[in-house]
Amino acid sequence: MRKFKYIDLFAGIGGFHQAMSQLGGECVFASEIDPWAIETYKINYGIDSNHDITKVNEHDIPDHDVLCAGFPCQAFSKAGKQLGFKDETKGTLFFDIERILLAKKPKYIILENVRNLVSHDNGNTWKTIKEHLISAGYRLTGKPLILSPHHFGVPQLRERVVILGVYDPNNVNLPIDISFTDLKHKNDNNIEHIMDEWFEPQYIISNYENKVLSAWDEFYQQIDINIVGFPIWIDYFTQGESDEYPKWKNEFIRKNNELYIRNKNFIDQWLIKHEVNNWVPTHKKFEWQSGEKIKSLWEGIIQFRPSGIRVKTPNTFPALVAMVHVPIIGRMKRRLTIKEAAKLQSFPDDFIPCSNLQQAYKQFGNAVNVKVILNGAKKLFEIKL
Repeated sequence: MRKFKYIDLFAGIGGFHQAMSQLGGECVFASEIDPWAIETYKINYGIDSNHDITKVNEHDIPDHDVLCAGFPCQAFSKAGKQLGFKDETKGTLFFDIERILLAKKPKYIILENVRNLVSHDNGNTWKTIKEHLISAGYRLTGKPLILSPHHFGVPQLRERVVILGVYDPNNVNLPIDISFTDLKHKNDNNIEHIMDEWFEPQYIISNYENKVLSAWDEFYQQIDINIVGFPIWIDYFTQGESDEYPKWKNEFIRKNNELYIRNKNFIDQWLIKHEVNNWVPTHKKFEWQSGEKIKSLWEGIIQFRPSGIRVKTPNTFPALVAMVHVPIIGRMKRRLTIKEAAKLQSFPDDFIPCSNLQQAYKQFGNAVNVKVILNGAKKLFEIKL
């Protein structure tokens, strides 16, 4: 595609901007309401994205060839309340995209959202979005694309819906044919590709975290099973099942009871030795999600999550999220650095992240992955009408 103009809605720190610029695009309008993200965007691109799209007249937006939008996902995300279009704020922001499309009729649309968008409300949410886009004159792929950075060799497991469309009002019922035949499996990835051997002391885990993780590693080494297929809940070792609990919870409690009984002598000593009663409550929960692929917690990727401490196989990182459960690299006993987070989202080395560490993590967690969008856009721009 030759030089083109695009707009960047719900722009964040510019994942779309990075991808479109690499393809020769010129950003003529950007919209964002988070003050931290607005500042980061301006520092990196020299563009003021401080525009609330709900208050912008669509006719005032410059003409453009491509509309890009990673419209807010909280209304559809499994992590949220899943209100979808019933969410009167974030859920209805899709309709701000629609009114711009009706007014400006750009040739291409590139939208991104959480995977749950497709299944939300038994498929009705996607059906509604699809109907509105077709009604606006856009041909879409038969099904929305489900793409993740790991498909393109970036070691992050982050499946997202990518909606690609081309303005062709006379053929809206003819799906465009976009597919990928050479996507990588997560096991084809390696986290070493993005790892930095040098890092600042601020990323090293605390003495308390080291103590807790070392204790859990000892626990895993000493119990009588290698594959732990259920969450371990210390507080439920000796608590019985209850009619007040759902079936799934009673099943987990039963398995915890059985584990405790079989390993009682070791566990009782372990609880005292590591002063487990003094731990943060959520750190008394443990999820081993690595099968037999690794032999120690310190070989894995670790997260402190509200559901407990989670250990995963180190071929891909779990999805960076705005909630900032920053992954820990076990063998280094440190958290993922901001520079590495940027690499996982395919941002270039010269990108200037927010100086506030927590905001920087949040911003990369909210960003669209540059490489995913870049590959989707290339396929879209090759469509012959």
